[in-house]
Amino acid sequence: MAAVAGPDTTQPSPLAEDTASVTLPTPLEMRPHRGRRRRLRLGFSLFWRTFFLLALLLMGCIFVWLQTFRSLEDEPRSVQTAHQIASLVNLTRAALVYSDAITRVSLIKTLADQEGVRILPREPHDRFEAYTQGTLDRRATEELVDRLGEGTVIASRVNDEPGLWIGFAIDSDNYWLLLDPARFSRVGGRTWLTWLITAVALSLAGSALITRFINRPLKQLSRTKEIRDVNVGFNRMADQLAKIEQERAVMLAGISHDLRTPLARLRLETEMSVADEDARAHMAADIAQLDAIIDKFLDYARPDHVQFLPVLLRDVIDASIFSVQDYDDVEIKVEVDPELAVMADEVELIRVISNLVENARRYGRTPGTEVAQINIQAQAHNDAVLLKVRDHGPGVPQALLVQLTKPFFRGDAARTSAAGAGLGLSIVAKNIERMGGSFALTSTPGRGFAAHMRLQRAATSQAVAAKKQKAEGKTARMV
Repeated sequence: MAAVAGPDTTQPSPLAEDTASVTLPTPLEMRPHRGRRRRLRLGFSLFWRTFFLLALLLMGCIFVWLQTFRSLEDEPRSVQTAHQIASLVNLTRAALVYSDAITRVSLIKTLADQEGVRILPREPHDRFEAYTQGTLDRRATEELVDRLGEGTVIASRVNDEPGLWIGFAIDSDNYWLLLDPARFSRVGGRTWLTWLITAVALSLAGSALITRFINRPLKQLSRTKEIRDVNVGFNRMADQLAKIEQERAVMLAGISHDLRTPLARLRLETEMSVADEDARAHMAADIAQLDAIIDKFLDYARPDHVQFLPVLLRDVIDASIFSVQDYDDVEIKVEVDPELAVMADEVELIRVISNLVENARRYGRTPGTEVAQINIQAQAHNDAVLLKVRDHGPGVPQALLVQLTKPFFRGDAARTSAAGAGLGLSIVAKNIERMGGSFALTSTPGRGFAAHMRLQRAATSQAVAAKKQKAEGKTARMV
């Protein structure tokens, strides 16, 4: 009898081997998970994709132009405005200094009527508010003070009267010069908003027009007879492929039925008619081998419809090794936490582990013995579960690892045996991929061969509930 060890440890041992043996790499632990990722894909046509790209490009150019204008145009314009105001104040001051009293009164009235510039005496008790509304206004104020000299006052309100007030002195007399701030104010936010909305609207209209011109040749091409014929032919080919796939499934099911019926009769006749016990055992083994090969062909052709449910990994492994654990030529050691659960199709996962165990039993016997020592280990790794099935046999050369998952390919060890069709590892890789997992092979020639699987982790409570529900369903069907 083979020794089957299955300790229920609360912390599963790592997938790497102990220090006494060769440490095999665990590639799936270092590799990012490439399971099924759900991505939001919007079904935009070529027209809309081109339109959005062009609109994004044009609006980006508008934004860059706006920032460039603000940095290169606004500040120089503010300084230029300060120079104009300083020149106006200096001209007014000079006109007042070099005019007599009668002319001065006439000059002040003319400036007020024709230019909108008022000259008022500055009293000590005047109340005023400094003109500092923004960064550029402060820059203009500094420039005015620098050009008009110390003692210059720039105010936005004097005695509760708004305006652009500039206080200056003529000899010992102080005056206010009142200007309309609109003459020198910067472009307001509403104006910028109007220009921005107009620019965006023109950009969108231009993008739509350019996109239409770009897509017009493609639209015209799609209306040609040749393209329509290609589309019709492609659709017909897709329908034919789907029909062929369906017919293949029906044909394989028929082959399975037609072959298994005579195999069952051969098995029964062998048990009843063959007297030689050794010959009867060999014939039964040959029949079982043919039956297994048929199963592998059917498994490989199985459609990609898998139902994912939370399952307890230890229960799946126990079900997979149940039929071979009492064989004399195999020793299986299981190190899997009984509470470890994965999202998988239970039947498919049992088939995967059974194939790996059978592959190790056939080709992974420990050198010098006739026994295959198989280790099955698993551990949780973030949101995944890493599962490894390893033997201690002769291994496989590194150059053959990539080809082992190809259909009908058999390594050197398999070629010396009549068993198998070269589909075992192909079925394993395909089933793991259908379950959204990853699969990899590693080997150290002369010291063992290992299969690594990465599956999606599930909650233990969900797996226990699913197991209970399944048991209740079986009981109900039996009743």
